Amino acid sequence: MENTFTELGVSEYFIKKLEDRNIRQATDIQCKVIPHLAAGENVFFTSATGTGKTFAYLLPLLSRLHEKQDILLPRILIIAPTLELAAQISSELDFLLAGTKFKTFLAIGSVNLDRQIESLRKEKPDIIVGNPGRLLILAKKRLLRLNNLQSLVLDEADRLVSDEMIDETDELCKIIWSCNKKNGSNIVLAACSATINKKYKDKLIDICGNREILFADSDDNEILREKIEHWAIFSEKRRKDQTLRSLLAALKEKKSRIKALVFTSRSDEAVIILSRLQFHNVPSAGLFGKVAKKPFSGQERKAALDSFREGKVDVLVSTDLAARGLDIPGITHVIALDVPSDSEVYIHRCGRTGRAGKRGTMVTIGDETQMRLLALMEKKLKIKVIPKELHYGRIGAPLPIEDEYED
Repeated sequence: MENTFTELGVSEYFIKKLEDRNIRQATDIQCKVIPHLAAGENVFFTSATGTGKTFAYLLPLLSRLHEKQDILLPRILIIAPTLELAAQISSELDFLLAGTKFKTFLAIGSVNLDRQIESLRKEKPDIIVGNPGRLLILAKKRLLRLNNLQSLVLDEADRLVSDEMIDETDELCKIIWSCNKKNGSNIVLAACSATINKKYKDKLIDICGNREILFADSDDNEILREKIEHWAIFSEKRRKDQTLRSLLAALKEKKSRIKALVFTSRSDEAVIILSRLQFHNVPSAGLFGKVAKKPFSGQERKAALDSFREGKVDVLVSTDLAARGLDIPGITHVIALDVPSDSEVYIHRCGRTGRAGKRGTMVTIGDETQMRLLALMEKKLKIKVIPKELHYGRIGAPLPIEDEYED
């Protein structure tokens, strides 16, 4: 199989841009997806996080955009579930399109609507990236000209068709198909995620009008087992935040620089963990969807992400809702303070580390109940979880039972 971008038919302009990042070889999923999207086929694909899914759809769709410059705007619409992911995709577009005349537009709910409308009218973008909620508002106001779309992308597609987002995604897609009655069948569809189970797959097929779709999976999923080491550290629930601080101190003692992403399922618990870390002078920030039923503002979320990306803080405390799909370079450790019931959530958490060929560590801190759940997860995902303990500020294997009672 071709594994250079030239062999895959990617525009020479974009190949040179990729070389600026020292990217010369296509990943497995890029090899499988790029030729089909370039040929105008609809593709839904899954691949482990950090395997280049964004470029897998951007490169062929942008190459097609280069070839056809006589279509009314916009030509490409990319839908993403969170403002962070949408901003991340927009940033990648800015990188690839720098020096061209093509314009992009970011439509997210954290920006003032009136200001966004004024900017949209002025910019007349070729490509729009946004969240379904804000895109739906703009579409209903007839401010988005969706009747000339060349391509439609659903990034983190499983989240877009989850129970909490399916209504907005479905309504937006219906508007798109309604606006494109004549040429709707010619719109190239791309949908991707690290995980798409049968339930989500059926929902995707339904909201996309039961079009003919190619499904592609990647061999890169071995990253979960080969590039990421999985640890388990026992801790009573009431001591969990103390165990976390001890772990972070031990990791920093062992490795002068760490970049740790801490996950917990509940926003209220995430807030408590963050406040205790900051109280004990651990450089940390928080990324939440809501705090005490109040949305965490886009500006606050951006500030937290920027401080983590730039190394101003070593630790980012987050919920699964807020951090889905993020690509933050250099994360050395992912630390989970609970075990999700859904294995797909565990996979998404793991995928924040061990990216782009690097190795990473996934640490789960939990009590007896959590450890039993982790054992089931270990069996289901066919991973090896290594028990660890903290001894006098160092991380090591658990002591044999008989040694625990020796003087």
